[in-house]
Amino acid sequence: MAQRPVILTGFHFTKTTLAAFSENYEIAGHMDKPDPALVPRAAAADVQAIVSTGSVGLSDALMAALPRLSLFCCYGTGYERVDLAAARRRNIMVTHGADANAPDVAEMAFGVLLASTRRIVRADKMIRRGDWTKRIPNRFGAIAGMTGGKLGILGLGAIGMELAKRAKGFDLEIGYCNRNKRGDVDFAYFPNVMALATWADYLVVCLRSDASNKHIINAEVLKALGPRGHLVNISRGWAVDEAALAEALRTNVIEGAALDVFDEEPYEGTELLPLDNLVMTPHFGGGTEHAQRRMTSLVRQNLDAHFAGKPVVSPVPELRDMAAAPAGRLR
Repeated sequence: MAQRPVILTGFHFTKTTLAAFSENYEIAGHMDKPDPALVPRAAAADVQAIVSTGSVGLSDALMAALPRLSLFCCYGTGYERVDLAAARRRNIMVTHGADANAPDVAEMAFGVLLASTRRIVRADKMIRRGDWTKRIPNRFGAIAGMTGGKLGILGLGAIGMELAKRAKGFDLEIGYCNRNKRGDVDFAYFPNVMALATWADYLVVCLRSDASNKHIINAEVLKALGPRGHLVNISRGWAVDEAALAEALRTNVIEGAALDVFDEEPYEGTELLPLDNLVMTPHFGGGTEHAQRRMTSLVRQNLDAHFAGKPVVSPVPELRDMAAAPAGRLR
């Protein structure tokens, strides 16, 4: 058995990040899916931790195949595909990236929102095709311009707050929907997503995606957002019903949308590809060097604390009570 704790990775980390993990831990292998068949057979009995992402997840079957597993670290904020009930039952701690990448994801949200509202991607393609032969007013339809508009933030957590901070520079009116009304902001509060969508010009999904909000953005919400509305999702793909969104964009129920996240990643569907009023990016909102340094550092802190018998730094909220007494989890 290896002297250092043995970990598996479930994400294609940079060489720098892998080197940081390798300083104190033995990396036994990599897997792209939470499938026991992908675990290196020689390592299965020794693996004590997995560093992966919430979109890859952790299944009960994988936990059962790793008898010494005691920690799952999500590299990023979301943990929507982690079976938390099974983790609790098996006494496996789950951590996440908390606020580590919030500024960078908010930055990305504004980038794709501008790309959608100002038709930046469509205009770029027009020039590259050689179609800019003369000036044509309103070639892409009437463009409202963001200044003075209404920005609805669905989920006013760390990313939502960073987004609101940036929105003030655009003179946007800010509204939000949260599980609970916050007492530290003076933004307009809406008790549900339908009310927020009805009010907003631009609706940005910033909430943590879990089973309770799967497809929270559906056909009814998109209809409420209206024919001049734009949707942005930088949280997790399954928060948006992609079939409903495709139909809404095809039939001009809303004006435009931007997705940095998808229900299944990499995206291998076809329904969204022909839509020129949709901006798509490959889930790299938190992919800046600054964010990666912060997330790598946080994972290391969680690994180090856990294997020293101390409480982890950023447990997922649902398992926070388990974090108070970590020593019994070490196997």
